[in-house]
Amino acid sequence: MDNRTHTLFEDVLALLTASAFVSLGVFLFHQVGLLTGGTAGLALLLQKITGISFGMLFFCINLPFYVLAWMRMGPRFTVNTFISVAAVSWMTDHLNAVLQIGQIEPVYAAFIGGTLIGMGLLIMFRHKSSLGGFNILALFIQDKFGIRAGKLQMGLDCAIVIASFFVVSIWVLLLSVAAAIVCNLVLTLNHKPGRYQIA
Repeated sequence: MDNRTHTLFEDVLALLTASAFVSLGVFLFHQVGLLTGGTAGLALLLQKITGISFGMLFFCINLPFYVLAWMRMGPRFTVNTFISVAAVSWMTDHLNAVLQIGQIEPVYAAFIGGTLIGMGLLIMFRHKSSLGGFNILALFIQDKFGIRAGKLQMGLDCAIVIASFFVVSIWVLLLSVAAAIVCNLVLTLNHKPGRYQIA
């Protein structure tokens, strides 16, 4: 048996753990008004504009990407990604029921939140999953061309954060860029081609 193949139980436990990490990271971002990249960043940005919950926006924005995931990555990756996105959407919207934060330093939120999201993504990648959107594109390009997912994701994430220039203050923007860099450094340093490849 391929020692890189995870059991169903391992996948479920890992995806729930990863979703908990990501949802807490997004929760910290939201508490201090930070943004991030990818579809999560777009959902946070739209939440500021529309008032619709992050979970609802994040879940809906990712729907079109499942077609690419199914075509390029296969059914297992697609199902796992759907589970991850749904779990993060639900957990983030309901964290207020179990966690109340009176005050948090934005710099701390940026670095710890970015690390949590990066660790969550790393676990998802290693269990044939992602958070949809640009994660799917980054993993596909890494699989086909050997370009590290973390580096590509970093560029895309920073571009989205910078595009939010007219929505947030310069300080929040800089912290958001720093958080995106921290998140993707976790991936760049720990997720390398040749390990846990998507079948």
